[in-house]
Amino acid sequence: MRDLSTLQEALGYRFANIILLEQALTHRSCADQHNQRLEFLGDSVLGLLIAEMLYGLYPEEAEGDLSKRLVSLVNGEQLADIARTLGLGTYLAMSASEAEQGGADNRSNLEDACEALLGAIYLDGGLEAVRSVVVRFWQPLAEQTVAPPKDAKTTLQEWAQGRGLPLPEYVVLSADGPSHAPHFVVEVRVNGRAPGRGEAGTKKLAERKAAEAMLATIQ
Repeated sequence: MRDLSTLQEALGYRFANIILLEQALTHRSCADQHNQRLEFLGDSVLGLLIAEMLYGLYPEEAEGDLSKRLVSLVNGEQLADIARTLGLGTYLAMSASEAEQGGADNRSNLEDACEALLGAIYLDGGLEAVRSVVVRFWQPLAEQTVAPPKDAKTTLQEWAQGRGLPLPEYVVLSADGPSHAPHFVVEVRVNGRAPGRGEAGTKKLAERKAAEAMLATIQ
C-alpha cells in the first residue's frame, strides 16, 4: 500500500478507511475498483457545498449569477489546479500505457481524482469533513471574483460569434458504462479550430468540459 500520509496532511484530513483513499486515486485503466463511482459522488457533494458557500457569501445575488459562480468553481480547470496543488498526479495508480501517455498530468484524470477524493472523504467522514476541505481550497477562489463569471459554453459561443464563426457543435463520441455510473465523451467543434474534448458522468457536464478544453487552447 502506498504511503499517503503527506497527501492527508495537505488535505487536513486523515482517513479512517484508507481503502477509500486508495480507490479515489485509482484510474479506471488500472483496476476494477477504480475511482469513477467516487467521482460521480464527489461531483454532487462538491456542487452542494459550493452552492451553500456561495449562498452565504453573496446574499444579494440572483440564482442565475450564483449558478455562474458555481460553474466557474467546479469547472475542469479549477479541479485540475487544486489536484496539482495537492500533487494528486504523483499518487495516481494507472496502467503503464496510460502513464506513458502522460496520464499523471492529464487534466481529465486530475479532475476525476479530485472529485473522487471528495467522494471518498464524504463516505469516510461525512459532510462536515468534506466541508472543511472545500472551504480550505475553494473559498479563497470563491471570494476572488467581484462579478459573476460566464460559464464555458456561453463564453465559447460568444467567442465564435464575435469572429463570425458558426456556433459550436457538440458531438457525443461515446456513451457507455452502467446506468448507475455512465460515462460520456463529448467533442466540441468550431470551424477552423482543433476540437475540444470532455469526459464526465453526464452529457451536460461533458459538454462543459469540452468547452473548457477548447477555451484553454484559444485563450
